[in-house]
Amino acid sequence: MMLVVNKIKKALFIGGFSFLFTFSFAQTYRPIHGWTDQVNQKLESFLNSTLIIKERKVAVFDCDGTLFGQSPYYLADEAIYAFAKENYAKKVDNLSKAKMAIIDAMLHGDNVGVNYVKNRIAFLAGLTPDAVNAIGKNCFYEKYRPKFYPEMRELLANLQHYGFEIWVLSASPELLYQQFVKENLGIPEERILGVKSVVSHGRVTNQLVCPIPQDGGKAEAIQTFIKARPLLVGGNSRGDLEMMNESVGIKLIVNPDDEKIEKGIHAGDMDGYTVKQYWEAHDALTVYCHDADDTKSTYITKEWGIPPNKSHPKIKH
Repeated sequence: MMLVVNKIKKALFIGGFSFLFTFSFAQTYRPIHGWTDQVNQKLESFLNSTLIIKERKVAVFDCDGTLFGQSPYYLADEAIYAFAKENYAKKVDNLSKAKMAIIDAMLHGDNVGVNYVKNRIAFLAGLTPDAVNAIGKNCFYEKYRPKFYPEMRELLANLQHYGFEIWVLSASPELLYQQFVKENLGIPEERILGVKSVVSHGRVTNQLVCPIPQDGGKAEAIQTFIKARPLLVGGNSRGDLEMMNESVGIKLIVNPDDEKIEKGIHAGDMDGYTVKQYWEAHDALTVYCHDADDTKSTYITKEWGIPPNKSHPKIKH
């Protein structure tokens, strides 16, 4: 009789342990506050489905407008314009004139094309990598620190808990963003990718390293530098189209615009759609984060006549 009792106790112990293990395992996902139950359910189901994957699990995110706010102005632009005003504006030496000529081209050209990306790097050429890091970091802590979306922080924490490698892929200068993104999101510097340029003799040059992560170049950057098909990709604009289509799992679109109809060669497959319409037709997961105008800070970008980015105040959807 005692033998039978011991066997029952042992079975109950093992069964109880298995139940606790299964229960705790099933509760791994932490719901993201501010997103709908439907979104959370889809993310939880997706993440639980990745538990059996033994290979690298990669998630890739755009930066501006995806991880933190871009209203009223892009951080990369504000950082560069503020540095230009402080160091080169109204000066008559050759270096200052050359740098302000680049600024003039940025102010009066297309701010989404490859030439604009090249001009940003040309402006920073001649500085040390540490100096470029400091320009981005100082601008971030002065004007952008509150703009990191809390929902995206929670999503990143969930992904890390499920064993994902998290990568950031931006069309902004890599050295300008690496330091403050690393400090605030805990992502290793080598996984924070942007527009790269050759560093020679301790100075940044204007020699770009291809692929340039702009539009289709973002997909090429995933294939070239990350070297894995991501299971989740997050973006917010037309510029993230090709990158998001690299995902073999979740395509996450943040604050998608539903006013501007993308047209022409630059629109690619999004031609004739708004960003929101396109991704609704292609089964992306749509989420919303608060990105409102900052009325407290003074922006050099505004002073120099650049129209503000559209704001996306958080509303119920």
